[in-house]
Amino acid sequence: MSRPIRKAVFPVAGLGTRFLPATKAVPKEMLTVVDRPVIQHVVDEARAAGIEHFIFVTGRNKGVIEDHFDKQYELDDTLQRRGKTEAIEILKAQLPGAGQTSFTRQQEPLGLGHAVWCARDIVGDEPFALLLPDMLHQAPRGALAEMIDVYDEAGGGNVVAVYEVPDDQTHQYGIVGRGEAVGKGFKMTSMVEKPAKGTAQSNLAISGRYILQPEIFDLLSKQEPGAGGEIQLTDSMLALAEVQPFSGFAFTGPVYDTGSKLGFLTANVAYALTRDELKGEFRAEVERLLKP
Repeated sequence: MSRPIRKAVFPVAGLGTRFLPATKAVPKEMLTVVDRPVIQHVVDEARAAGIEHFIFVTGRNKGVIEDHFDKQYELDDTLQRRGKTEAIEILKAQLPGAGQTSFTRQQEPLGLGHAVWCARDIVGDEPFALLLPDMLHQAPRGALAEMIDVYDEAGGGNVVAVYEVPDDQTHQYGIVGRGEAVGKGFKMTSMVEKPAKGTAQSNLAISGRYILQPEIFDLLSKQEPGAGGEIQLTDSMLALAEVQPFSGFAFTGPVYDTGSKLGFLTANVAYALTRDELKGEFRAEVERLLKP
């Protein structure tokens, strides 16, 4: 029987250099897609999947993320006095409960694997979800909720979300091999980080959502630096796959890499077009701009 997924880790220590000068003083995770910071979209996905404890691996100048997930009494009081009940309810709905958030520091930029390892004592000896905040998965039901279904169907193990990318771009991603179907998911037969052109076993790229067993922490603690001199999560996942099963979940909705300017701008357009109060007038404005 699979153990429940109660905790989620969010690595938010990156510098966001691709968005300078905007990210000189504002963390990239706090850049907004429509009217919510990117990190809020991802936390909302985790909460909708039943996550109870939200663990943020932060770095310097990331204090505003902690403030965002806390009460701001002056703002609440001002909104109350002005009768802004709708705004009050929106803020209340997005606020984690007391004791549901934890923050730990990644003091050196040693890679994703190292960031995950920094959360080891807070996660403890239980399986956990890992969500990369740059990657937004747009769907009526969140990707993590679907992954937990796959996890339960498989009776536990590890789960990696993937999405289809063009065949001529597979060398830019971590690619997995697809085996037999198991319920909503499939058995993973391989996992390769940025395979050479023309060698990928599929066009299924890892999309920044994982369910991992706690044994990954011991492997990360012994992991030698890989590409770029960093501790690579994929290297330890490959070692874990030798002793534990890995399932894949093919996410069929759009995935936006908000860590790139193109992905960030596209996400803003896509999410705005789903908002009832915006989509009509916004579509008209976009069409006006596109006219020759």
